[in-house]
Amino acid sequence: MKEDHYNVIGVMSGTSLDGVDLAHIKFKVNQKKWEFEIIESETISYNSAWISTLKAAVDFSETALEDLNQEYTKLLAKIISDFIQRNKIENMDAVCSHGHTILHQPQNGFTLQIGNLPKLASLIQQTVVCDFRVQDVQMGGQGAPLVPIGDKILFAEYDYCMNLGGFSNVSFEQNKKRIAFDISPVNTVLNFYANLLGLDYDDKGKISKTGKTNIALLNTLNSLDFYKKIPPKSLGFEFVKETVLPLIENFNIPIEDKLHTFTEHVAMQIALALPNKKGSLLITGGGAYNSFLLERIQFYLPEIKIIIPTNKILEFKEALIFALLGVLKLRGEINTLSSVTGAKSDHSSGYIYTP
Repeated sequence: MKEDHYNVIGVMSGTSLDGVDLAHIKFKVNQKKWEFEIIESETISYNSAWISTLKAAVDFSETALEDLNQEYTKLLAKIISDFIQRNKIENMDAVCSHGHTILHQPQNGFTLQIGNLPKLASLIQQTVVCDFRVQDVQMGGQGAPLVPIGDKILFAEYDYCMNLGGFSNVSFEQNKKRIAFDISPVNTVLNFYANLLGLDYDDKGKISKTGKTNIALLNTLNSLDFYKKIPPKSLGFEFVKETVLPLIENFNIPIEDKLHTFTEHVAMQIALALPNKKGSLLITGGGAYNSFLLERIQFYLPEIKIIIPTNKILEFKEALIFALLGVLKLRGEINTLSSVTGAKSDHSSGYIYTP
């Protein structure tokens, strides 16, 4: 059986607005066994104007969103082209790009990731595989989370794979099926309050740690309807903006206490989300640097072994997995699991554009 090799770039921009993650990856596949190597990887931060625009875009009109999509696709093209040139990457099979989520309303049959216009391929002069969520929503799915198939293929040795980014999500095997769902907001809320203190984020959760738990706020957060829903379920920034932040703002308490209480809430929801409170838990995403949050997760899950991988995997796991989704699409293989998204069947999602 011959080995297949793929030389690709995975591109991801997450809801925490840290920037655009790029990872140059080589995949090797032999009889359904996959191996990967992350060669070069980099996060390109957004400038302050772009951060403000992307934060505000949830309220844009349709025309404004179309313009933004054009502009953002140009920005992404420049970022990708610069990365290819800087690292002298040649003979690429594809650039596999997630784009940046602006609207995510699967209940209304709608999700929008900008930066996925067909012209991206001609701007960067590469084959592009992108827009992985749209088809799933059209098939009655949540369009999220999409990472679990990558967990299943590349990180099968862990009982649980969790990403702590703008939101927390987890994936695991249950009755021979991959189950995965969004748990709660994380950095979308923590960074909002860190920003009010003039910081980009709360480094290692040091400020949260100095606060106190406000029991009334904690109970109110824990009783939100979303937590009672059974999976598949996913979250968008709309939930943070319309539900979570207004709820927290009803409490006239110091920002430190808001951060502390919200961290406690995140840890409690994570503990509630795992069906079996034993085994190994791989944690990736920016939240893995939040020592206070990890401490609280461990407190609620004393028998779980928390594993933090190498920095490359920690920071670029989503870019890595979108690269894998792109390669699966190129191979015409399933890259989206109905057991995870709730779509009517497993399918091969994404669009392939050539220059």
